[in-house]
Amino acid sequence: MSAPVVAAVVLAAGGGRRYGMPKALVEYEGSLLVERAVATAAAACDPVLVVLGARAVDVWRSASLGDAVVLANKDWETGMASSLRTGLDGLRGWPGRVDAALVTLVDMPGMTAEALAAVAATAAPDALAVATYDGVRGHPVLLGRDHWAGVGETATGDEGARRYLAGRDVVEVDCTGLADPADLDVPPPGVPSAP
Repeated sequence: MSAPVVAAVVLAAGGGRRYGMPKALVEYEGSLLVERAVATAAAACDPVLVVLGARAVDVWRSASLGDAVVLANKDWETGMASSLRTGLDGLRGWPGRVDAALVTLVDMPGMTAEALAAVAATAAPDALAVATYDGVRGHPVLLGRDHWAGVGETATGDEGARRYLAGRDVVEVDCTGLADPADLDVPPPGVPSAP
């Protein structure tokens, strides 16, 4: 039997209200956050889909996204749930088998391919898994294909799969020390936000 096919879905559509600009366009240690997220995802998964929204054309023009498939979320202002639905809908129409989606966020520059691979190792069509850091759930989140419809139906606003996962058997994968789970909600001290 062949290994499960795991696609990465990078959520990068937000406007970054607290940050002052879309995080996909934030430069961090010499590259854009979206470039870092896509490159990290590509080191662990194939295919990689990236969901853009705020200033999507600017991101598409300025970012080097390799072989990632770009999806546009026209409803990005409604929150993360619409981006998650956009990514899962993109996978439903994928030309080939995809068994699970590995969902990761653009604003986690400390994410690593090792953490993504650890969670991806649990993949199956009926699998649900989440990374934990010192016992606290975080990203990435793995959603087996059997769950995509249910996740899409229950995701609302800025809450992605949390409600769907709450009442189900979810494998927790300890990624403590494999990645830094912190997200960039506001610019680091001394870094101005763009207009």
